[in-house]
Amino acid sequence: MAGVSDLGVMSGQRVLEVSDPAERENLATFLTRAVRLDPAAVVRLRRRGERLVSGWVATGFEALAVRTVVAELGVDDVTVGADLVLAGLATGGPIDLGYSMDSAWRGALPPVDGFVHVDDVPARTLVELAEQGAQLAKDHGSSHGPPASLLDQTVLTVSAADTHVEVPMRVVFALTAMDFIPHSGDKAESRRIMPSEIVRVRATKTWLRIDARYGSVARRTGGPIPLTPS
Repeated sequence: MAGVSDLGVMSGQRVLEVSDPAERENLATFLTRAVRLDPAAVVRLRRRGERLVSGWVATGFEALAVRTVVAELGVDDVTVGADLVLAGLATGGPIDLGYSMDSAWRGALPPVDGFVHVDDVPARTLVELAEQGAQLAKDHGSSHGPPASLLDQTVLTVSAADTHVEVPMRVVFALTAMDFIPHSGDKAESRRIMPSEIVRVRATKTWLRIDARYGSVARRTGGPIPLTPS
């Protein structure tokens, strides 16, 4: 079987290798959820050090989702179809990512550093908010989805020292849509969330990030993700 270096020569180093079966499953679960939200989803893969790779996807709620796994990536940063990576993960070997789709990624990523820890919040609280929001969306939404007024509504306020963070429903929906909070059963219902399970709220001057056990969501606090060249 060709190694990473061999495949790198074949496709301009656009190669991903996730050797650990558990990490392959983690990434596959993450991408399966992204494709469920958008069948044409792309994933932006970014190398972090020698042994970590972060996968970023858009959630459809003007918030990004990310999962980091132990893996090797032949380039620093590349955007490809999520379905292509999913198919490659099923083979068990190195994944030739083929041609990049960098032009399909339309927003900036949050910084790697600079986030401050604001507070920890019970995960059950966020799932309860998502349940209430889903009911309101059902009652007042349309064929185009939940109304923007609901999505933009601040549903949680977190403060620490001189940092004040407002969490909109968009971010809560993104977190639960990606199923980042562990639960029993097939569905993330609030009653199935352990009371001890927490999510961590972090922020910079321009970004909000919520870290859960299975991944994180991030949103630019000044509004939608800005469009920048890839």
